[in-house]
Amino acid sequence: MTDTIPSWERVRGMVPVSLCDWPGKITCVLFAGGCNLRCPTCHNASLAWKWTLLPSLDREVVLSDLRRRKRWLDGITLSGGEPTCLADLDGLLADLSSTGLPVKLDSNGSAPDVLERVLAAGLVQAVAVDVKGPWFMYPELTGQALAADAARDALEEVFGLARAYPGRVYFRCTKVPSLTPEDLETTQAQMPQGLPLLFQEFVHPRSDDDFS
Repeated sequence: MTDTIPSWERVRGMVPVSLCDWPGKITCVLFAGGCNLRCPTCHNASLAWKWTLLPSLDREVVLSDLRRRKRWLDGITLSGGEPTCLADLDGLLADLSSTGLPVKLDSNGSAPDVLERVLAAGLVQAVAVDVKGPWFMYPELTGQALAADAARDALEEVFGLARAYPGRVYFRCTKVPSLTPEDLETTQAQMPQGLPLLFQEFVHPRSDDDFS
């Protein structure tokens, strides 16, 4: 669910150079605060729920920096938190696209309508969607924020987007401590044929200082 806070007001973190946030690309990663889920293993908990305590980033300074470094970057990743909660996500993505760099969006997949809109508008060139685990575990994995049926329905819509925009939507699952090998097999089995799922190792949450 979106709110009325301007999107740039929520941009509270930046990693100038990353080699791992967009497979095969060198990117700058921007982090937007706020999230509709309460995952107990959240990697960016401060950004998700206490983003107002983090220093803000100036829009013009960020865009100028991205344009200056354009020749050394392959793209921009907008992560969170959960960017689809932003009130003016389209405006923020348009600003980032104005640098001439391709943009990738990270999402938990709970707002397929937003993902469809930004893909159709050409505001993002790639979307990475987290599949938390088996549908029945979603309440546990999201801090009781997303029911099993709601998770399944939302992700099935996102699966449809992946088929509609081949090569632009990909899926990943983090092997958080509560997921057993059997749970990971169940998660893999949920994926439609032809849509791969990337499993990534769980990394202990970062500190606030890592975003500056």
